[in-house]
Amino acid sequence: MTPTATRTGIVHLTELAPQISGAEMVASLVPPPQFTDATFESYRADPAYPSQQDAKDALMAFSGVAAPAARTGLFRRAKKGPELKPGVYLDGGFGVGKTHLLASIYHAMQARRKYFGSFIEYTALVGALGYQNTVELFRGSDLLCIDEFELDDPGDTMVMTRLLAELVASGTRLAATSNTPPNALGEGRFAAQDFLREIHAMAASFQTQRIDGTDYRHRALDGHAAVLTVADYQATIADAATTGLVSDDAFPALVAHLATVHPSRYIRLIDGLSLVGLRDVAPLTDQSAALRFVAFIDRVYDAQLPIRATGESLDLVFPEEMLAGGYRKKYLRAISRLIASTLD
Repeated sequence: MTPTATRTGIVHLTELAPQISGAEMVASLVPPPQFTDATFESYRADPAYPSQQDAKDALMAFSGVAAPAARTGLFRRAKKGPELKPGVYLDGGFGVGKTHLLASIYHAMQARRKYFGSFIEYTALVGALGYQNTVELFRGSDLLCIDEFELDDPGDTMVMTRLLAELVASGTRLAATSNTPPNALGEGRFAAQDFLREIHAMAASFQTQRIDGTDYRHRALDGHAAVLTVADYQATIADAATTGLVSDDAFPALVAHLATVHPSRYIRLIDGLSLVGLRDVAPLTDQSAALRFVAFIDRVYDAQLPIRATGESLDLVFPEEMLAGGYRKKYLRAISRLIASTLD
């Protein structure tokens, strides 16, 4: 078989209008590239935060790969563990390994039909196929993994909880991570009561597992995203374009363009890229635009694409009034990912 030639050159994302079908959305419901080989063994729990090892042990049991429980004494039976529920919800701050553990569940669980996607990917699928068609698509599946379950959009949350309730009733097991506004129970803290209220009768189906820790990408967010001079940026883009496909866009123009592309299509927007270039970065002034940019950066980070930029440091694009609001946790996660992506 002839290998596919690597695409090279420069593209402008603002000139692209990608499309993606429901079938393509379903086919993409697998862990992102950096978690293709994620396992429980490769998850390194920080001894300073015992909840990380506790979560790992609980999730191994949920996946059916936990070691037998230790006996309490000579000839004594092992203690009976807690009854396993059909769903597990990972609650923790950003960068503590929730997605790694979620992908580990996906890889470890022996299942014929299993899916892994972000909350926005599942809601986009409902939008593309319709609610009932989506229910029928997933009915009979063994496992659904949902990364960054959103609790800040009541409409989408209720659609998803209805969907999950129907799937649990048909035997599907669920694993999810949280993305909760922090103003309910404190920074990085899962608003458990909000979640339980939203899922109503499903509450008894979920075991909530708390994971504490500091962001593995940047143990302190006191640094800044790398900023290039105009000359260095131009040289970097030109050099990268000789070996791969790179994008080059003015930041304000790209932010405006994202409003014309459904977030479910952002993954197609960056398809084939090896690097993302952003010129003239400036602070965002509109919260809707900021949230779209967060969704875009999530896709860029999942694809492990480096970012090169000029202008303002990318970690400063969310002004203080945004950081003080209900979407603070989303913005902090994006800042963490922006810093990591510009330092690659």
